[in-house]
Order: sequence, then structure tokens, then C-alpha cells
Amino acid sequence: MDIRHMQASDIPALQSVLDQTELFPSEMLPDMASDFLKSDVPEDLWLTSEVEGVAIGFCYARPEMLADGAWNMLAIAVHPDQQGKGVGAALTKQMEQTLRQSKQRVVIVDTSGTDAFADTRAFYTKNGYTQEARIRDFWAPGDDKVIFWKRL
Repeated sequence: MDIRHMQASDIPALQSVLDQTELFPSEMLPDMASDFLKSDVPEDLWLTSEVEGVAIGFCYARPEMLADGAWNMLAIAVHPDQQGKGVGAALTKQMEQTLRQSKQRVVIVDTSGTDAFADTRAFYTKNGYTQEARIRDFWAPGDDKVIFWKRL
């Protein structure tokens, strides 16, 4: 498995990942990544994991507005056939390493507090993130926003 910056040619395979994981609608991906793909010095960070030249997952992070050295990991997705094989952990570690190299301080990530996201919360904990906050009924009634934090 290789991890590198996202390329425009990754978009179709990563849209398939999104269709399989239902993280967010895949038709949103080209617009979301367009600034990164067009810029020589992008503000955000998009990483792609690939196996044998096929994109199987991605990680997306961007700086928090008005915060010094704080970043938000907004999305991480791995094709279901590749989940449980360390792809997500490798993407997360590469994102953190990239941010450390540019002297960033903190990464936050948020997710749902529902039972359906228990594995997601366990993933963040397993990868060294600490549950920092819970905002009750944020996403919907009975669906809390759970915020995780990690110092780089």
C-alpha cells in the first residue's frame, strides 16, 4: 500500500469508495478536492491510499479558522473490502506526520455519538485520539456530536 497526495485521476475510484461507505454523496468529491488539486500550495490536505495503482481510501484535513496550528480531519474513508487491514490507521498516521513536519499542533475530528458510529469512535481512540467533548443532540435529536483531539 502506498499513501500520497490525492491526484485528479483518483477521483473516480474514490467516488466508488464513497458510494460503498456512504460517508457523504460521491458527487460532492470533485468540488471538495478542487482547490487542493489546482493549487501549487494548497491550504488543505488530501491523502490517497492505493494498492496496485488503485485508490482504496482517502483522508481529508484542513486548518481550523482563527486557530494557530489546529487542524480538523473532516473525512477518512476506506473501501469496505480493505477495512480492518490498517489502511485507515496508515492514512491517519501519514496525515499527522505531514502536519507535524509543517509545525502544526493539534488535530480534532468529530463524529456521531450513536451506536452506529461506535466502531468509528473506537478507531479514533485506538489511534491515540482522546474524546474531548460531546455536544448533545447536535446532528439530530438523540444524535450527539463527539469531538476527539490529539496533540501532534
